[in-house]
Amino acid sequence: MAFRRATTLLQCGKECVFSLWITHCQKSPNVMRKPVSFYEYSSNHCGRTTRTLHTGTPLLVAKLLSVDELFAKKSLQEYLKNMETEYTECLRATTSSETEEQSSEDELRAKRTKVSLLAPLIQSIKELDTKQKEMAETEMLLKDEDPALRELAELESEGCLQDIQDLRQKILDLLIPEEAADMSDLVLEVTAGVGGQEAMLFTDEVFDMYQGFAQHHDWSFDILEHMTSELGGLRHASASISGPQSYKRMKFEAGVHRVQRVPRTEKQGRMHTSTMTVAVLPQPTEISFTLNSKDLRIETKRASGAGGQHVNTTDSAVRIVHLPTGVVAECQQERSQIKNKEKAMKALRAKLYSMKLEEETSKRYNQRKIQIGTKGRSEKIRTYNFAQDRITDHRIGMTVHDIKSFLLGEDLLDEMNSSLQEFSNQETLAELLGEID
Repeated sequence: MAFRRATTLLQCGKECVFSLWITHCQKSPNVMRKPVSFYEYSSNHCGRTTRTLHTGTPLLVAKLLSVDELFAKKSLQEYLKNMETEYTECLRATTSSETEEQSSEDELRAKRTKVSLLAPLIQSIKELDTKQKEMAETEMLLKDEDPALRELAELESEGCLQDIQDLRQKILDLLIPEEAADMSDLVLEVTAGVGGQEAMLFTDEVFDMYQGFAQHHDWSFDILEHMTSELGGLRHASASISGPQSYKRMKFEAGVHRVQRVPRTEKQGRMHTSTMTVAVLPQPTEISFTLNSKDLRIETKRASGAGGQHVNTTDSAVRIVHLPTGVVAECQQERSQIKNKEKAMKALRAKLYSMKLEEETSKRYNQRKIQIGTKGRSEKIRTYNFAQDRITDHRIGMTVHDIKSFLLGEDLLDEMNSSLQEFSNQETLAELLGEID
């Protein structure tokens, strides 16, 4: 798996421009990475920071910083000191009797919450300070004239250096907040795009890949919709995926996937380009997201397609319409109308919840486009080139070879997703430092 890296920001007047350069992965010989983009940070008249994504070869390549180099930056040290100061002030306010008299209950509650949230970070910073002092003392012993004492100091310094490295990485991890939906389950939707029957055949392969990915992580994979084509491909399909960190590990798969190959329907051997779309919708809990029954129109109809004796004989298929938004969810996979209604309701809630999250995100990050992408349906994110036996993710410039293994949905797909998560973390960290700079 790719190791974590962090980015550096270069101050250029009112604008701060940086680019990400990804080196060859140390542990996987079939992974290549290249520079793909840079961001332009600027401040508008309201004082808000916006950034625009520039794709292609970067005009300016900034060196990626290691964990040690990052901690040597003044901006990060200032940020950590600010966190310590804020923690100390909030802690003093919650324990001082004078402050309790002057502050309202809501203010005290907010400060207690802040203390609780910052406590793990502050504890790690203190542990790091202690280890760095121990390291300084050990370095003094390395200069001692006694050979036995120097040998002991060398052993001590190795362990101390590893502890320092681990604590620094832990601090960086604590600085990166979890997304609200990261611990959710999800509803996966795949839809054939441009390319006719070939697009449908590729959609079927991708859907199977994600089913394999779910099995690889011991997640449940419950098919909600499955509309096949004449040649055995998929027009559209959806599935409910449940398991630890399922949405967190799948969220970057959303977008347009492009395939370049000679279709089985092509008689002259010409290569075609086809597309399919993936949507990854976080599945809310019933407590976090509720639906009013008055806003729903539930329709039943006879199931169509292959499926046995119940097809076209019973009204088992269910279609639910959310009247305020017009969002529709259908299910006809089960023989039971009740089970189909449950699955359709699950898909509908996921769609509406995703719309709600997107609306909140757009309000929070006005005109903000992240490097990993919007995770939207219209964004071309990945190309599968069968002639060259390669898969390229256009967001981070990562290329993986061996399409057959990749489509199994196991280690190579796992590695791709880990790299995407790593880039997302780098971006969040760069944004934190950008606010200081």
